[in-house]
Amino acid sequence: MVRVSEEPPPEENPANRAEEATPAERLKTPPQRLRTLLIIAAVLLGLDLLTKCLVVANLKPGEPVSIIGDFARLSLVRNPGAAFSMATGMTWLLTLVAAAVVIGVVRIGRTLRSLWWAIGLGMVLGGALGNLVDRLFRAPGPLQGHVVDFLAIGWWPVFNVADSSIVCGAILLVVLTVFGFEPNGTRTGRDEPVEPAEPSETTTRSEGNTA
Repeated sequence: MVRVSEEPPPEENPANRAEEATPAERLKTPPQRLRTLLIIAAVLLGLDLLTKCLVVANLKPGEPVSIIGDFARLSLVRNPGAAFSMATGMTWLLTLVAAAVVIGVVRIGRTLRSLWWAIGLGMVLGGALGNLVDRLFRAPGPLQGHVVDFLAIGWWPVFNVADSSIVCGAILLVVLTVFGFEPNGTRTGRDEPVEPAEPSETTTRSEGNTA
C-alpha cells in the first residue's frame, strides 16, 4: 500500500535557485553598483570640501573675485538655507532632511544594478554629504551650521560644488525615470537587462578549463 504524505512540499530557497542558475543566466544579470555609487559620492564630497576650504582661506565676504568679468566670479557667502539660498530660516530641518537623503540613497544603493542610476544617486549622495558636513561642523553650531557658497554665475544665486552635484544628479534621475530605465538595470517594457553584465568568477573559471 502506497502511503501518501499530507505535508506540504518544502518551499524552494531563493538562494538555491541563484546557485543553480546557468552560466548564461548569470551573464544576463548586471552587477551590483553600490561600489560605483560610493566612489562617485566620495570623489564629489572630497572636491566639495577641498574647494570650500580653499575659498574660506583665501576669500573674504563682500570681496568677490572676478573670473569672467561680472558674469562669473568667486564670492564667499555663508548660507543658512538650502541650495541656492532657499529656505534660510529652516537650517535645522534642512539638516535632518539631508541626513534622511543620505540614509535613503545608501539603502537604495545596496540593491542597485544600473550604472546610470549609480551615477545619479552618487552625485546626490556626494552633494548631500558635502552640505551636511557644513551643517554639522561649521558655525554657529551643530544642526545650525551655515553652508559655504562661493560660485556666482550671472543672475543665479551663489552656490557650491555640492549644490550643483545634487541638482545635476536629480536631473539625471528624472531623465532615467522618464525614459523607463529602472534601478535594477532593466528598462520598462523589456525583460532583458539593458546594461552589460560582468561574468561571474565561476563562469570565468569554467570557460578557462574548457579552453
